[in-house]
Amino acid sequence: MSAPKDRWLDRDAGPVVRPYAMTRGRTAPASGFFVGLIDVVVAVAGAQLPADARLHREHRLVLSRCRQPITVVDLASDIDLPVGVVRVLLSDLSQYRALRVVATARGPVTNERLLRDVLDALEAL
Repeated sequence: MSAPKDRWLDRDAGPVVRPYAMTRGRTAPASGFFVGLIDVVVAVAGAQLPADARLHREHRLVLSRCRQPITVVDLASDIDLPVGVVRVLLSDLSQYRALRVVATARGPVTNERLLRDVLDALEAL
């Protein structure tokens, strides 16, 4: 059996940090904050964070990656964090007005022409 100190170290990945540690135990974004998987987030240029803002390394990583518009799911993939953790971090940054969320259209989006083309291609098989 491995030594207790080795239990929190993955030889390939480095130290293991549980997702709830990055969010200070929070598992959901702040009340009233919702961001979908394909919503686009972008950092606000020149945003002034308050002096008491407690940003961790992951917050800074999100901000640096959001200099260019990016979807939430792509952001989570790029920084290798679970989507739930990314949503909590985005919620924190949104409270500081450090980033902007551009919501995509909600509800069913259908393109009859596209569906017809897919159906025709399937029938051709």
